[in-house]
Amino acid sequence: MTLPSTDTSVTYPRGTVETPGTVLHVEHLADGRSAVLLDTTAFHAVDSAWPDQGADRGELVSGTSSSPVVDCVVGATDGAVLHLGADVPVRKGTEGWAFVVAHVLEGTALREGDDVVTRVDARHRAAVSAGHTGCHLASLALNRALADRWKKEVAPDALGSPNFDALAIDTTTIGEFGSEDHYRLGKSLRRKGFTVDGLDTGAVAATVNATLAGWTATGAAIGIEADGPALTDRRRWICDLPGQRAEIPCGGTHLTSLRGVGVEVSLTLDDADGTAVLRMDTRVTTA
Repeated sequence: MTLPSTDTSVTYPRGTVETPGTVLHVEHLADGRSAVLLDTTAFHAVDSAWPDQGADRGELVSGTSSSPVVDCVVGATDGAVLHLGADVPVRKGTEGWAFVVAHVLEGTALREGDDVVTRVDARHRAAVSAGHTGCHLASLALNRALADRWKKEVAPDALGSPNFDALAIDTTTIGEFGSEDHYRLGKSLRRKGFTVDGLDTGAVAATVNATLAGWTATGAAIGIEADGPALTDRRRWICDLPGQRAEIPCGGTHLTSLRGVGVEVSLTLDDADGTAVLRMDTRVTTA
């Protein structure tokens, strides 16, 4: 069967959880599963380049039958070979490559040209979207709380604070109603001008939480602006916080407003092979 020559069109940035599509290719994998490529999908796929948000859950529906999607990953093809997940050999957007959403099924009778409906688990999507929204807000509030610990000028975040999050982040894991961020406070960060000595995690967390309470109390609207519908088109998270608009490049899913939302963080200092690591756990509640 012919591999796609264009990127998958995605509808999840608009919050869509059900979208019709057409099967373009079915790849039978070595482990007995199948990867189904569609022209259009509502599924958010995990991107191995930055796997902070996992895959949507749900099913592919064809007529009266449905198949659970057991995994959903970003893949790429040069027209000859389909590469999935960490095996993709090029950066997303590389010319001459099509970047696709691969819906992994345990087995399937679907064939090229079949019409299907991608149906996403709306409850799980909403819970993870809350977690991702909270993650963005918490990172901005943390940057603001740590602004006076910089001795050198560094690149600012979306609100103008020194971007500690971007400069120190090691890993981010986004889940249902929360996220976990690990920041390395090593020599590289110190050379950039960040002062680690005397860091009081309790005091910083209190400052972050006060900022978050003020922001969420506004019930501000949240939106996603996209350059187009393709998987590789640039997308931005937009939120009008008090007196200033935050705009962050992001390919994930989010809430549509801060109405009825609560966000709170806790901070702890850990050690990883002799390097201090600041861990931020973010918890989100929704009305």
